[in-house]
Amino acid sequence: MKKELTIFLFIFIVFSLFSHFNEFVTNPIEHISNLPKSSVYGLGYLHPFVITFIIYILLWIPRITIMFLKNKSQ
Repeated sequence: MKKELTIFLFIFIVFSLFSHFNEFVTNPIEHISNLPKSSVYGLGYLHPFVITFIIYILLWIPRITIMFLKNKSQ
């Protein structure tokens, strides 16, 4: 559980910085305070968590498949 949470937080931080690098460098407080007014994909302030969860699931599927195949072959 702790490992999965660490992976989720890592994905959250990396993708947040990559997609909003300029905003985090120039005015991070203003960018974070405008989060409730966000209208990205109709998700509002939840969009960072929803997008991170989707990316996490897309990375989790191959991981769990490989783990299943390794255990099945033993």
